[in-house]
Amino acid sequence: MASKKPSASGKPAQRVIKKYPNRRLYDTDTSTYITLAEVKQLVMDRESFVVRDAKTNEDLTRSIMLQIILEEEAGGAPMFSEAALANLIRFYGHAAQGFMGTYLEKNVQAFTDIQAKLAEQSKTLTPEMWAQFMNMQNPLMQGIMGNYVEQSKTMFDKMQEQMAKQAEQMLGAFGISPGKR
Repeated sequence: MASKKPSASGKPAQRVIKKYPNRRLYDTDTSTYITLAEVKQLVMDRESFVVRDAKTNEDLTRSIMLQIILEEEAGGAPMFSEAALANLIRFYGHAAQGFMGTYLEKNVQAFTDIQAKLAEQSKTLTPEMWAQFMNMQNPLMQGIMGNYVEQSKTMFDKMQEQMAKQAEQMLGAFGISPGKR
């Protein structure tokens, strides 16, 4: 992989991938055409990149990421059930749409953080320690998942409070007190 050229700020420049009308993706960093699988690998490697339309310069990064998710979901071991997808679709256009994105993002980040902690801790385990870990896994996992569930509940409570405040403000704009009908 080519090394990043520093930008004026001293940070590595963001990798730019151009998408052409023939649906081909061109990596300007390596001066080669790449596949969607290679873009997925950039994501897996936590590489900073942006996908731009070659003609209009429109940012297509989200669209390409959604395409990767679609291919993964169609690939045999989907992450989302039909019920979960239906529920996500129902949030579009709903008053809670903005909160739901933040809620999901924070929950996925919390889950990722838990995974990283477990992976880091498992590096120092000997076979004997691993056997002990497996014997006490249930209480340990309950503790870890308890923290995750508590964080998730707190975020959900905050989301509900924000929605209630918005509803009060909206009703107030119409001269309606929340306690009156």
